[in-house]
Amino acid sequence: GRGAVIAQLTNMTTISNFRVADLAVGGQGAPLVSRVDVYLLSHPTYSRCVQNIGGIGNVTYLPRNGLNSSQAIIGWDTGPGNSLLDLAVQFFSNGTKTYDQDGVWASQGTACLSLVEQWLKQDFFQQSPPKSTGRELFGQAYLEQCLIDAQPYNLSPADVLATLTELTTASIEQSYRQFLSEMPDQVLLCGGGSHNLDLKQSLQRRLNPIPVITTSEVGLDADFKEAIAFAVLAYWRLQGEVGNLPEVTGAEAAVLVG
Repeated sequence: GRGAVIAQLTNMTTISNFRVADLAVGGQGAPLVSRVDVYLLSHPTYSRCVQNIGGIGNVTYLPRNGLNSSQAIIGWDTGPGNSLLDLAVQFFSNGTKTYDQDGVWASQGTACLSLVEQWLKQDFFQQSPPKSTGRELFGQAYLEQCLIDAQPYNLSPADVLATLTELTTASIEQSYRQFLSEMPDQVLLCGGGSHNLDLKQSLQRRLNPIPVITTSEVGLDADFKEAIAFAVLAYWRLQGEVGNLPEVTGAEAAVLVG
């Protein structure tokens, strides 16, 4: 994935290393897809939350009319997406599975809501945007602590997976209610987590009656949205157009990225 190697092998102009320019002006270097979300997914009459669920979850709030709105476009990392779930599946299956397809295993369990409430008190969830996180927080050590916390409840593996699913969706819901001035008209899911039916249903229950659909349903393939976003950022770099959104990353200025 190194830009210099790709440029050498292909003899093509290669744009890479997008985050450092935002870091250089005091930003967190993430989330970087928000400006692209504005251009590709804003709607004239609906406000939207574009919720990516990869290893980590991140959101962009798009007010009606996007950049022409008087309301601010904001975004942040919501917390764990699939990272803890995937690690737990690997642990419980002794490495024979890497993820829970369609959330079938988790759907057989019952979430322990007391644990979810306990985990949501973690510092990251209270922090105001702009904020970003990664597997350095929501990774192996975090999962091991979750499993220790779960011991008094005698949960089955399916119960633990259901509880971790609930942590992902509860952290998304909580952050919307905490940090948005009003809830969106629609939530658009993308990333690998958009295929997890159990997770999607859990989020829909929490956000009812707001419809939770995928970006594929509005014309932007949910599996390739992140790749498309960085291709657009690369195009903007070639055109001399700025790529970051300071209100999302916390940067002091909008800058060329890549």
